[in-house]
Amino acid sequence: QVQLVESGGGLVQAGGSLRLSCAASGRTVSGAVMAWFRQAPGKEREFVSGINRSGDSTAYVDSVKGRFTMSRDNAKNMVYLQMNSLKPEDTAVYYCAARSSWMVVMTRYDYDYWGQGTQVTVSS
Repeated sequence: QVQLVESGGGLVQAGGSLRLSCAASGRTVSGAVMAWFRQAPGKEREFVSGINRSGDSTAYVDSVKGRFTMSRDNAKNMVYLQMNSLKPEDTAVYYCAARSSWMVVMTRYDYDYWGQGTQVTVSS
C-alpha cells in the first residue's frame, strides 16, 4: 500500500505561483509512475502531468505546458508540481496519484493510489 498526502494548495491571484507537494509513505514510490490530476466543480477529473520513475521524462496536458513543472525526489519519497502564471481556469482540487508501472498514462483508471486532494483557487 502507498499513502499519498498533498499539500501546498491555496488561494492565489491570476499570474501568481504555487508549489504543490505530494508526500508518499507505506512503500517507496521510486518504482512507480507519479501523476497530478485535477478536478474542477462539475467536471471530470483530468490528467495534468506525469513523471516516470527516474524523473527524467515528464508529460503535460496542453493547457499547462510551459507553465507547470513536475519533479520528484525519490530519496525523500516526494513529488512536486510547480505552477506558474496561474489562470482562473486552473482552479480545481489537485490530486497526486501513483501507478505501479514504468509508463506514464493519462487515464485516471490506470492509477492505483490517490491522495485526498488539495484545493487550488485562482482569482481573476
